Amino acid sequence: MQVHEATDPGAGDAGPLELTILMPCLDEAETLGTCIRKAQAFLSSSGVQGEVVVADNGSRDGSRDIAIAEGARVVDVAERGYGAALTAGIQSAHGRYVVMGDADDSYDFSRLMPYLEALRSGHDLVIGNRFQGGIAPGAMPFLHRYLGNPALSFLGRLFFGVPVRDFHCGLRGFHRDRVRALGLATTGMEFASEMVVKASLAGYRIGEVPTTLQPDGRSRPPHLRTWRDGWRHLRFLLVHSPRWLFLLPGFALVAVGTVAMAVIGMRTVEIAGVNLDVHTLSYAGAAILLGVQMVLFSLLTTATGIRNGWLPDDRAASGLLSALTLERCLLAAALLFLAGLAMSVHAVYLWAARDFGGLDPRETLRWVTPSVALMGVGGEIALAAFFLEALRLPDAHR
Repeated sequence: MQVHEATDPGAGDAGPLELTILMPCLDEAETLGTCIRKAQAFLSSSGVQGEVVVADNGSRDGSRDIAIAEGARVVDVAERGYGAALTAGIQSAHGRYVVMGDADDSYDFSRLMPYLEALRSGHDLVIGNRFQGGIAPGAMPFLHRYLGNPALSFLGRLFFGVPVRDFHCGLRGFHRDRVRALGLATTGMEFASEMVVKASLAGYRIGEVPTTLQPDGRSRPPHLRTWRDGWRHLRFLLVHSPRWLFLLPGFALVAVGTVAMAVIGMRTVEIAGVNLDVHTLSYAGAAILLGVQMVLFSLLTTATGIRNGWLPDDRAASGLLSALTLERCLLAAALLFLAGLAMSVHAVYLWAARDFGGLDPRETLRWVTPSVALMGVGGEIALAAFFLEALRLPDAHR
């Protein structure tokens, strides 16, 4: 990474700068100058000691020269991507606080005081709320405004308890060192989600302020791709929430499957004129097997996340993982497998009583299906226990 000092930024990290206004940039010649001037006007009118930094991601339309001419400091970022540009900009920021925003003139950089006031009051991360501040006609595509953003914001609040309504607003402020400590690593548009998710997992104080959104001033299409980048955001949310991706759905499947297995295993059940018999037991067994697998995936994902640092070291989760020793898991697996085997032996006994001739499936499958499910669950637990044990092995020093 190369850094071009277009203006004297002060004394660096140890200097008196309070605020860095950071703009990621890729071919924003049409609007970049306007954004820089608005940011500088804010610093001048508010008396805030700060700088304007442009993280240029390989622009070929003269954006870099415009930034230098306008008095901004330019950080040249070779690795492509929204997240890569912002990461480099954050690493080179000299201000105690950073406010980041797109360089397309959709956000008003002359009205940043609510962000700075929230940061001064102790917030670690402050996100703009465009739905409170006002979205001008044509500023946000219909799908983003009424489907994508509300849905992803809801999932963010549900999964991580983030107290914000506009999860993906691009204008946000944060304490520079606190965000650096998160170790943000994504290079694409999902960087916005990573910042909020990891801040929440780390217990940071997160707030929001009303923010306006205007139609951008570019004549070309935006870099954001609705379905591709929407999926990348959703994928990130799911992977970082094993509880919602695996654990809760898994418990639900196990509960439904177990109740169905227990009730239908004793007798035929009629619901709204529909008879549920031994064929339904097969689906109940499948639900149990899949549910147990999902619960085990939750444990293994959590263990991997804690080990690799992309999930926090939660005391309850670590205590549970420590209690699940290989020996305990193998004992539980063996007991389940033996219980299933005993039911299979009983099914064979019923068959032998008929001289190994024809059987009534409504009688036999009430023993066979649960036995297969129990043996399958036992096998899953045993294999997962060895996988968990492998995760506990110390890193090799090479």
